[in-house]
Amino acid sequence: MARERLSVAERREALLRAAVVQIEARGATAVRIADVAAELGVSNALVLYHFETKEQLVAAAFAHAAEEDLARLRTLLGRRTTAVRRLRAAVRWYAPTGQAKGWRLWIESWAAALREPALREVAASLDRAWKTELASVIAEGTAAGEFACADPNAAAWRLTAFLDGLAVQMTCYPGALPRATMLDWADTALARELGLPSVSDRRRRRGREGGTDGDAGA
Repeated sequence: MARERLSVAERREALLRAAVVQIEARGATAVRIADVAAELGVSNALVLYHFETKEQLVAAAFAHAAEEDLARLRTLLGRRTTAVRRLRAAVRWYAPTGQAKGWRLWIESWAAALREPALREVAASLDRAWKTELASVIAEGTAAGEFACADPNAAAWRLTAFLDGLAVQMTCYPGALPRATMLDWADTALARELGLPSVSDRRRRRGREGGTDGDAGA
């Protein structure tokens, strides 16, 4: 059977997805051009036609995967609802126990970026984009009077630093803590930055009052 002919853009997309699979399986340092070629059943020369070096391929593959998660974050933060609801939805998705698929790749990129300037530049740019998106919605909610935050940029840095550190622990030591605990910690960290009671705090208060937590999604 003749191999399906792909456009340049389609071939590049396929190579990037194959590279992501191989980086997650082997690590950014150990992965080879030959591994990516074998994943698709193509020649090393074809891979090198699109990416001149392994370092370029790894940096592009990381950017490809991270930008998909960034697009999802922007969708969550762009919903037509309160800033608090959008931030809570984003944090729960971004948390180590959420559906964000890029944690292992991020950790690989952080380690490889210590030695690879190209990857370090890509990772730093995408990291700034995540913080900017969160800070923008925090500033929006502050301006609307939903909560008080004196420095949205600093809040976004602290929040992502906490979640990144938690992700390293949970990726390296899966199952160390229950999923519910991780989500509770993520919500508490966000609530602290916004000067709001966390979901668990509201549930405890309503439990003492004999009511139900009608604001759980707020």
